[in-house]
Amino acid sequence: MTGPTPDSRFSRFGELRSALADVVAIPVTPFAEDGSVERDTYRALVRRLTDGGVRTLTPNGNTGEFYALSPEERRLVTELTMEEAGGGGAYVLVGVGHDLPTAIAAARHARDAGAHMVMVHQPVHPYVSQDGWVDYHRAVADAVPELGVVPYIRNPRLAGERLADLGDLCPNVIGAKYATPDAAAFAAFARDAGLDRFVWVAGLAELYAPAYWAVGATGFTSGLVNVAPEVSLSMLQALRAGDYPAAMDVWERIRRFEELRAADQSADNVTVVKEALAALGLCRREVRPPSRELPEERRDEIAALVKAWSA
Repeated sequence: MTGPTPDSRFSRFGELRSALADVVAIPVTPFAEDGSVERDTYRALVRRLTDGGVRTLTPNGNTGEFYALSPEERRLVTELTMEEAGGGGAYVLVGVGHDLPTAIAAARHARDAGAHMVMVHQPVHPYVSQDGWVDYHRAVADAVPELGVVPYIRNPRLAGERLADLGDLCPNVIGAKYATPDAAAFAAFARDAGLDRFVWVAGLAELYAPAYWAVGATGFTSGLVNVAPEVSLSMLQALRAGDYPAAMDVWERIRRFEELRAADQSADNVTVVKEALAALGLCRREVRPPSRELPEERRDEIAALVKAWSA
């Protein structure tokens, strides 16, 4: 056997740990002309991902406009994902969050819908203590002991020891999505928490995946995968092989696209992905406030990038 052996307390989640060590796709949520969730288009986008070789999906992630969806819409997106992908060998990691009762209710709904894991969004609160962070995630994890639980870490001040504490309390906390733009900070955090204890998912997508992979990540999230699954999977293949020159070749191909998404504190993170899908005729470009559609001149640039990937 190669690679680290998980602590026995986590062995029953071994299959889910493997699913996290992969491209973790964050599907967009398409909207119809009347502003509602476009169900058929969403189903088609999920099928396109799984048909393209993607095996782990996060409905209700940030690229899915989690914070712009109503509770009813978030439940709908979870159910559509399970109906379309849950029976076909894909793993579903549902995004949950907001206030604690809402997060717990969403986690239980995900469980009842047949999901495999939940990703707990960073608590949105002006005053987050480190011990309170543990309490928040423990409450969610305790509510769904059958599911794998993955905290989404965006706070660079959180100490790795706090994740270790959470893991001691909740054996179903099996991984972490780490999303601060500092590979050295990630390396230290992962080692303080337990490098082999958790599955480490690089939460800033392909642009940061090679750097994070070099210091401990074994998976990465992706919004770009909605547009070009084969590009994201080619980076994964290169990273798994330890072929960093090949990974950086992919990095250079997608660099401009990801830079556009990351600009102005990721103001156009979702907008750029939906614009690319619109250029392919797969999805309307509409996003909800506080996101906003791209100006006309930027749309042409996105279309050219997408065309180059298929050339």
